[in-house]
Amino acid sequence: MGPLGRTWRLPFPLDLAHVIGPLHRGARDPVSAWSPGELWRTFRTPAGTGTLRITARPATGEIHATAWGEAADWLLERLPTLLGATDTPEQLVLPPGPLREAQRRNPGLRLCATGLVLDSLIPAIMEQKVTVLEARRGMRYLVRRHGTPAPGPRPDLRVMPSARQWAAIPSWEWHKAGVDPKRAATILRAVRLAPRLEEASTMAGKQAFERLMTVPGIGIWTAAETLQRSNGDPDAVSVGDYHLANHIGHFFTGRARSTDEQMLELLAPYAGQRHRVCKLAFLAGASAPRFGPRLSPNDHRKR
Repeated sequence: MGPLGRTWRLPFPLDLAHVIGPLHRGARDPVSAWSPGELWRTFRTPAGTGTLRITARPATGEIHATAWGEAADWLLERLPTLLGATDTPEQLVLPPGPLREAQRRNPGLRLCATGLVLDSLIPAIMEQKVTVLEARRGMRYLVRRHGTPAPGPRPDLRVMPSARQWAAIPSWEWHKAGVDPKRAATILRAVRLAPRLEEASTMAGKQAFERLMTVPGIGIWTAAETLQRSNGDPDAVSVGDYHLANHIGHFFTGRARSTDEQMLELLAPYAGQRHRVCKLAFLAGASAPRFGPRLSPNDHRKR
């Protein structure tokens, strides 16, 4: 089906790169393509598969979207929500200082909400305790091999496999992709519970976290990385991240290294908006000193 189109006049400032950036995973992402002011992204939705092109028109304050595939209507109907229309950044009232200045300088920072849990959960599982390079390499291999062609005019893009297709991937393909047995097993457990996990997209923060974390192998970091994207959760902190606590701790205190517990203590005054505060801290220049060993890639294909 398609193409179908929609033009949406923005009722608020919107920075497309800030809002949609979390859904794009690098230059060789098999499900998305980014250029300044324009994003192509494929989705597997309750209505089927679809490809969405989103173009910003700053001169007119409009977003134009074109969609292809069975999910074209579904994607266009949800366009405002995807781009942060249900987000409430005005609820974060900050005192004078670097965070408020970052907020003032970035009025277009909003949180996207795809309404699709597996779409973000599987990449998050792939990123558990490995380098970004490893995770993206494995995801690229599996999506290109086992996903489906993207509807529309982008033959270079693929749609992520369905839950059933993920479950059918043989063990040797996970090995060829460099995905260790623990992450592969977690993905397989998750896709078997796909309908229950997708329900988390309509749940409030704590309930959504609890639903995802019923799956062995899905902890608070993976749940947070997922719900930041699927639900636009402004409070979902990626506790357990390899770098986040150090960056946030250094931003607030000047300490070179901080624990997750110390980070959460620093973020406690912003309860309900902690993820948004982390994003603003990075826009304000949060960056801890680099020293000590870095996480090194592991090639599980040689084991």
